[in-house]
Amino acid sequence: MSLLSIKNLKVEFPTRHGNFVAAENVDLEIEAGEILGIVGESGAGKSTIGNAIIGLLERPGRMAEGEIKLHGNRIDQLDEEMMRALRGNSIGMIFQDPLTSLNPVETIEAQLVETIMLHLKMDEAQAQKHAVEQLRQVDIPDPEIRIKQYPHQFSGGMRQRVVIALALCADPDFIIADEPTTALDVSVQAQILELMKGLCKKRNAGMILITHDMGVIAETADRVAVMYNGHIVEIGETAQILGAPNHEYTKSLISAVPRPDKRTDRFPLVTYIEAAEETADLVDLSTHWLGRSRDFGTSDSDMLNLKKLHMKFITRHAFFERNRLYLDAVKDVSFSIKSGEVFGLVGESGSGKSTIARMITGIYQPTGGEIHFAGTDLTQLKTANDVAPYRRQMQMVFQDPFSSLNGRMRVKDIVAEPIKFHRLAETNSECDEIVFDLLNVVGLGDKAAIKYPHEFSGGQRQRISIARALATRPRFLVCDEPTSALDVSIQAQILNLLKDLQEELNLTILFISHDLPVIRQMCDRVGVMRHGQLLEISKTEDLFENPSHEYTRELLSLMPRFEFASH
Repeated sequence: MSLLSIKNLKVEFPTRHGNFVAAENVDLEIEAGEILGIVGESGAGKSTIGNAIIGLLERPGRMAEGEIKLHGNRIDQLDEEMMRALRGNSIGMIFQDPLTSLNPVETIEAQLVETIMLHLKMDEAQAQKHAVEQLRQVDIPDPEIRIKQYPHQFSGGMRQRVVIALALCADPDFIIADEPTTALDVSVQAQILELMKGLCKKRNAGMILITHDMGVIAETADRVAVMYNGHIVEIGETAQILGAPNHEYTKSLISAVPRPDKRTDRFPLVTYIEAAEETADLVDLSTHWLGRSRDFGTSDSDMLNLKKLHMKFITRHAFFERNRLYLDAVKDVSFSIKSGEVFGLVGESGSGKSTIARMITGIYQPTGGEIHFAGTDLTQLKTANDVAPYRRQMQMVFQDPFSSLNGRMRVKDIVAEPIKFHRLAETNSECDEIVFDLLNVVGLGDKAAIKYPHEFSGGQRQRISIARALATRPRFLVCDEPTSALDVSIQAQILNLLKDLQEELNLTILFISHDLPVIRQMCDRVGVMRHGQLLEISKTEDLFENPSHEYTRELLSLMPRFEFASH
């Protein structure tokens, strides 16, 4: 008897135009101790299956057909109270977005202790000790201190580790992991995957691993199910599916995975039927509105120069300074980025990558050091009027496009906001013309202007973010994990778009990512960070072929790999 059995599952969402079928004819069997990977593009129905199992389908979504059994007992017909008892205790769920799955007004300790006491027979003191140990298992540094903090005080990767600890703290029999390593660097990813594999073996627990990362599937899953348009098109042993796939869609999906072993000119797209979003051909941007009236400098000059940059955050407040505790997020970091260069920054979660990006763009004020942009030290500028001309020339593309876009504003107003703020258009009609132009440049078209962010897919929302970033005609872009939450096909489109824009406009880019294959394809030079320090800077190919620092060699050795038989 299988640990979890799904037969003839059909999930539909009633709409004004009829029923939308999100998943259909889904049959799966997961044995105790087995990890089943589910892959496919955004909208394929992967997360729908996970939500159906745990009884968390968004209304008005419903299971129209089929049955779901755990330990041979049907669970799809349980009432809400019985289902609530099942969650956490028998089935654990690791959600993709840690910021929305953690309560922002409660400490990590409060959330962990509440869950542990609810499902395990422990008093509060025992639960607190167990909670600290769970954080230690997912490699949270100083867990006794960090457990007292709130979610916003953690980096994205560290929040994801907290979510994993929360899902595993009650030792469930079955785990649904929905993109559990999206925000994690390769070193922590390897630890988390080993932890989850160890749990499955130790407790004979089963797992569904939903991910767009083929490397993670290769390293972790025993079997793989490939989903397309709500249907399972292929299922089999991991080695067979990745090494010798039968279905044309699976072949196309695998071919779009960025290669870690060599650099290519373009990211391959998923070409099966109409899987990929439509993209617009770029116009000659050198004579376009985006390219006019800007001095990009020569390729030999430095666009950005950081000197002994330092940033510390207070972790414990006290009236007397001697009693305060600080975290050194960035320690005396120095590097430069040449005009027209794509400079990559890699390192584990909490290493200081995003902190550097926020200091460069003025979101954080550095504790010490200098930030020279186009020859001017931004740390010496005192007033908003002094800073504004330089801020206009640098823009940021954030990791999560949904949270970085105002959900109450139409796309037209979102893209127009920086244009109006910096007074780059003399009339409203001129502003509208620029907005429509930008939406066409990023491949969305005029019709996107009147819609809201929630009406778009993740890849389309990231295109909106890029259009907004380009609206001030910047010379310098900071891309902070711009594709980490996207599947491989949409990631390829976005990265190709960034490549085209960089080449056409001679943009200078700081590209932050934990995805080493993407870094290899995108960047000219790479800096490696750990614990707030810059360990190594090298040309990209030199770094991948002959890394000089021991930590860099460790990162590269931990990079998930599989044979690219279909390339």
